[in-house]
Amino acid sequence: MKKHIIIVAGGKGLRMGGDIPKQFLPVCGKPVLMRTMEAFYAYDADIHIILVLPVSQQAYWKELCQEYQFALSHDIANGGDTRFHSVMNGLALVEGDGLVGVHDGVRPFVSQEVIARCYGEAADCKAVIPVIDVVETVRHLTEEGSETVPRDRYKLVQTPQVFEVALLRRAYQQTYTDLFTDDASVVEALGEKVHLVQGNRENIKLTTPFDLKLAEMLCLT
Repeated sequence: MKKHIIIVAGGKGLRMGGDIPKQFLPVCGKPVLMRTMEAFYAYDADIHIILVLPVSQQAYWKELCQEYQFALSHDIANGGDTRFHSVMNGLALVEGDGLVGVHDGVRPFVSQEVIARCYGEAADCKAVIPVIDVVETVRHLTEEGSETVPRDRYKLVQTPQVFEVALLRRAYQQTYTDLFTDDASVVEALGEKVHLVQGNRENIKLTTPFDLKLAEMLCLT
């Protein structure tokens, strides 16, 4: 079954406090985005990698590829106004049937086991997302104040979210709404069930300067 991965990298990195978009920042001497792409190539050297980037960032990405002699084969799709539209543009480059995953470009530490688990389960279940347990106490805000809720009823969602190609195509033919916070929510709007598999806690989304410090440590382990 042909495998595709759409890597969405449209962030501006404002919370990082710098001018360079977070997906291009170096971690242990290599841009984050390159490490993310290498994780999927290591899982399957034949996987079709689709990188979604804003048009304004594509020339800089090509310069980085030359500078770091980064030669992994990939197609580039234009970023959209929202994540929904970015994924839709990436999906347009997927040909034929098979499985397609969507992954955040700034999650470079997804494990091989999680990638394999997501694609393996999606072959049977059609829609799979990785999740991890909530380890902190969770409080729900109410009109009167707040209340503790059972954390074992909640999960933290990661990527890659993997789907049957035909299902994700059908999902992205829907009209966009603000309720579409990730690909699973788009698929669920069709009335389809999304299956959960275990993720890995190291699969953090690099968003803040503190996350970059964690990334440097994870790189050395």
